[in-house]
Amino acid sequence: MSVIDREILALCRDVTENVILPRYRNLADHQIEDKGGNDPVTIADRESEAALSEGLEKLAPGLPIVGEEGAHADPAVLERLKGPCWIVDPIDGTRNFASGQPPFGILIAQADEGVAQSGWIYDCLSGRFCAAHRGKGAFVGGEQITAIPTGEDPAVAAISLIFMDEAKRAAMIDHVCQHYRLTDIPYCAAEQYPRLALGENDVSIFERTLAWDHAAGCLWLEEAGGKAARPDDGSPYRVDEWDRKGLVAAATPALWEEMAKRLNTLPA
Repeated sequence: MSVIDREILALCRDVTENVILPRYRNLADHQIEDKGGNDPVTIADRESEAALSEGLEKLAPGLPIVGEEGAHADPAVLERLKGPCWIVDPIDGTRNFASGQPPFGILIAQADEGVAQSGWIYDCLSGRFCAAHRGKGAFVGGEQITAIPTGEDPAVAAISLIFMDEAKRAAMIDHVCQHYRLTDIPYCAAEQYPRLALGENDVSIFERTLAWDHAAGCLWLEEAGGKAARPDDGSPYRVDEWDRKGLVAAATPALWEEMAKRLNTLPA
């Protein structure tokens, strides 16, 4: 495990133990809010983002930070995604955390010129730690891994419909879902991406593609040999395309191609 990986792991552990878990199943009603569109935020999200930001500032003084909650409070923060920056989801899976259920985790990425260069995924309850650096492979707990499909027929798909408009949702149900064995949506990218590489899921669809949800996971999955890209044109995921919708992630390029083809032939 590299020096930076050990430092990020220590930071995630510290914030989990001292900030996040003390609030787990211990939230008052007034400590949970809705940012709009059934998108909850808790006091723990804000406390975690502050603690993570403080720790990351010590690791790379002056490097701009794009945190989910900071960007929600001030959308101008998103402009930082065009240059070198940290990207932080202080509690990925807030919906689960707020209801007292797993999974939830911490996502951190380092990006430059709109492209993730490093990414880390920490599961707050199990301690699973995934790390990736561009061109250097994907790791779980310090051991390099290669993505493996489930081997099932039909392939196992986690298809998120929650941010799609009504027409697209109906088209997905009628023309795509029937070709896969559907599995649960964990409402947590920190869980979904590991499932795709570790033989639990084959393919997943995301409509909303915000940087803090996907920067670390897309890089880690691709470094493991999977594929995460825009289905309409096959272009790689970029963190500075924050308004762009649609992303397919899969355990293998072939599984990605199959799903992208189905999506691109949906009726208008």
